[in-house]
Amino acid sequence: MISSLLEVGQNIAVLDYVEPSVKGTKWGIGGTCVTVGCIPKKLMHQAALLGTAVKDAQKYGWQIPRALTSSPVVFAWCHHVVFFDRNVKYLNIKGSLVDEHTVKGVCCVYLLFLLPVLYIHGAIQHGITSDVIFWLKEVPRFKNLNFSPLVLCVLQQMAGLVTDYMEAYGTKFSRRMSDCVFLCLTIGRASETKSLNLEKVGVKLSKESGKIIVAADESISVPNIYAFVDIGECCPELTPTAVKTGKLLQTRPMMFTPLEYGCVGLSEEEVYHAFYKLLEFTVAERCQHYIKVVCERDGGQRILGLHFTSSNAGEVTQGFAMGFQCGATLTYLTHLELTKVYVSKRSGLDATVTGC
Repeated sequence: MISSLLEVGQNIAVLDYVEPSVKGTKWGIGGTCVTVGCIPKKLMHQAALLGTAVKDAQKYGWQIPRALTSSPVVFAWCHHVVFFDRNVKYLNIKGSLVDEHTVKGVCCVYLLFLLPVLYIHGAIQHGITSDVIFWLKEVPRFKNLNFSPLVLCVLQQMAGLVTDYMEAYGTKFSRRMSDCVFLCLTIGRASETKSLNLEKVGVKLSKESGKIIVAADESISVPNIYAFVDIGECCPELTPTAVKTGKLLQTRPMMFTPLEYGCVGLSEEEVYHAFYKLLEFTVAERCQHYIKVVCERDGGQRILGLHFTSSNAGEVTQGFAMGFQCGATLTYLTHLELTKVYVSKRSGLDATVTGC
């Protein structure tokens, strides 16, 4: 978003201060995504996938001479260099609004991040979140990195396929009390808006979430202030969406699990669906892939939703999203090998794909 605003000659100052977590961890420039969010989680996800790939390699005849050992990886982010090169003023301080015109310019953009919600009794004292997990001095016990975690949760169909996969590889799911070394709370994040003095200058906030109430064009109750993505009420907390939002302002016009789950559009139980096996997984004898398509029953059967579990589902879903915008129908999918779906759930027939 900053790059987009620089392209049209805006002068930008970034206020980026992070309150220390309940465990005392803190970080510098980069925000949630770069330091404790999407990027490190994606890298940890890739590390887990490589663990499974090493096991599959043995079925293809590869011999691994010794067990892989873990070693700490340090990532140095170069945002400071980019800011200095492009004359963006960076201030590692907290800020608040005195009035709606204190920041002089055509518009005022506040980039805020969300903090983990820790309202559960005892969570602060006994649990950790993703803001802490990458700073632990001893290795956390992740399953695909040669450890055996215990997951406490309540899930349903598509998530059930993912949990079945994880259980097959040693992850335990439980609703009972258990002893553990680390309790990692995957509880979502809340907005950090209380100290910004927003309501004094006329910015309307949601009473339930504390997020800023935004219109479809990211405008809010104060004309020259804009709220982007995470901090906006009912906005998706996604980095690609944030980047697109920044470009729209300039021009003025998917959970990392070992078996990825991607979805776009609506959800419905009465659908076309299929269980299938990727060719590269036939030798390794792995089959945990599933696709279901929600479409109109009448007319051209326009696709209304698509859900599937597969390798790289998070990336593939983006392509299907483009097809949705072009009005794709079920017949389009029958020409794609991995998305051939002929069996409806209504029929009750076996959805397992047994051949080409």
